[in-house]
Amino acid sequence: MRRALYSLLSRLSRKNKQFVLFMIDALLPPLVLVLAIVVAHNGFTAFERTPNVFYILPAISLVGGAVSAWLGIPRIQLKSYETTAVLRTATYAAAVTVIAAVMCRFILPSFPVAGIVIYGLMLFLGAAGARMAMFHVLLWVLRQGQPKHRVLIYGAGTTGVQLVAALRSHERIVPVAFIDDNTALQSTTIAGLRVLSPSALTELVQQRDIDRIILAMPSVSAPKLARLSRSLRGMGFTVQSLPSFSQLVGEEELIDNLSPVAAGQFLGRAQVGDTFPQGDEAYRGKSILVSGAGGSVGSELCRQLIGCAPAKIVLYEVSEVALYSIDKELRDLVEGTGIEVCPVLGSVTDSRLTRMVINDHGIEAVFHAAAYKHVPLVECNPLAGLANNVLGTRTIAEAANDAGVGRFILISSDKAVRPTNVMGASKRLAELVVQDMAKRSRGTVFSMVRFGNVLGSSGSVIPLFKEKIAKGGPVTLTHEDVTRFFMTISEAARLVLLAGSFSDTQTSRGGDVFVLDMGKPVRIRDMAVQLINAAGYSVRDADHPDGDIEIVVTGLRPGEKLHEELLIGAGLLTTPHSKILRAREDSLSELEMASALRALRSAVAVGDQGAAREVISTWVHGYQPPARVVAVL
Repeated sequence: MRRALYSLLSRLSRKNKQFVLFMIDALLPPLVLVLAIVVAHNGFTAFERTPNVFYILPAISLVGGAVSAWLGIPRIQLKSYETTAVLRTATYAAAVTVIAAVMCRFILPSFPVAGIVIYGLMLFLGAAGARMAMFHVLLWVLRQGQPKHRVLIYGAGTTGVQLVAALRSHERIVPVAFIDDNTALQSTTIAGLRVLSPSALTELVQQRDIDRIILAMPSVSAPKLARLSRSLRGMGFTVQSLPSFSQLVGEEELIDNLSPVAAGQFLGRAQVGDTFPQGDEAYRGKSILVSGAGGSVGSELCRQLIGCAPAKIVLYEVSEVALYSIDKELRDLVEGTGIEVCPVLGSVTDSRLTRMVINDHGIEAVFHAAAYKHVPLVECNPLAGLANNVLGTRTIAEAANDAGVGRFILISSDKAVRPTNVMGASKRLAELVVQDMAKRSRGTVFSMVRFGNVLGSSGSVIPLFKEKIAKGGPVTLTHEDVTRFFMTISEAARLVLLAGSFSDTQTSRGGDVFVLDMGKPVRIRDMAVQLINAAGYSVRDADHPDGDIEIVVTGLRPGEKLHEELLIGAGLLTTPHSKILRAREDSLSELEMASALRALRSAVAVGDQGAAREVISTWVHGYQPPARVVAVL
């Protein structure tokens, strides 16, 4: 029978279905009137004494059909039959009852007022009940052979109840029960479903064959929801989260509490100003090459170079995606300025390509920002890190020197100072390469810019912390007291441009290191707390167990320092900018540098990591390798 009904329903058009509902509303009034007369007169005696009552029945049927059509009740789908539709049905029943009472007054005077009231109630219950019964039969038929999704609702509040009402009209979704942390609701029945404790979750899922769990708790903070969701997924459940209905209509905020955070607010000092002493003149009308142009600092360098009105900016980048993005962005920015943008896809370790690019484009200044910078990744891949950061620097520096490029500026890192990791050691070796090139320069002014972590760059703490906060935590720290020097991306790019403008053949002594007066180092835990609070959440710890986001200390990673430094030696010289200082630091002799590079090339060529680490242990002052190397990302 189920299959036959399903086949019949499949053939019925929307108009056919509306006609069936119309006929129910037309046939119910006379049928219910007969039943009401029988009840009021305790039998069929009224029909025997007053046979004219049968003339009322077709008239009442026409009235019922007309009122139903006027109210639009047949057009209401069974699965959409809810409060508004019930009110229309009540109006239909009341209107038909009044007309029936008037007719009975003339045809059947003995029909009591109580009988009229009973008629109205029976007509309303019959019309509404018929639709509800048809709806359940319809679901029973439609679920024939259909896969059913049995869902558990976590949260028995208003949103959960509304969700159950919505799901019950779906032919393939069956709400089974509520789960709620509120002990006052547990063991009660809400919306026809039992409310159970979270402790009964595993047993309930196994016994009732639950497909998924829906979190219907929009008032709970996003981090707590994220933690609950992770916990349930860890138990093997499929979990989905539902916003409140007031959020969906715009009365409450729907997405992401994480408000935009200005990176500069974490510096604990004033940012470097926008003044460019001699900066414009140093680059105006020149052909500039930026290696690593698609990176965080390299791309910002390119943007700020546009303000200096160079003739050409050559974008040298090994990543096709990054090169495409920065090339597209810069072409929009330079439109109408006459500045030429030239994208070059390649690695700085490619000597042939590097020399060809510098010569063909008549490069007059090089900003070397291409480097592998993520400490854990380079620690796990020392050969790639050293080849790119050291040998790549040597390749492009030699090409610039041979071509007579006016300025060469290396972007270095505070991790190069007494490094404890391969990345820092590779940057220090790169500095030594530039210092060596400065001694043998044929007119190229070589200099270096050394600064701390760049806020907002790829892999920096702010985007990582925000990502963890958005997922509900925990926010991980390597040590409670770890500190770092920080600067914004715009500051980093400005420092590089200023350093390049300060370096010239008259003032440079060869291989100058420029550092920014970055104030006091920032405690990373304080930054994490600020980000959590800025997102509108609180820190969860032993003193605040009801907080939103937990901060977990994981221990220092291999090669990671507790505190970073900016200078190897002592003594600083001033520059035209009060916040930028010039340092002279020890370098290797030409013979030592040649020996170090020869050993490193040999180690890279044969893939000998041990030999490569031996090179940096021998030639990088203060390098203290970690006890062991593991992949910690």
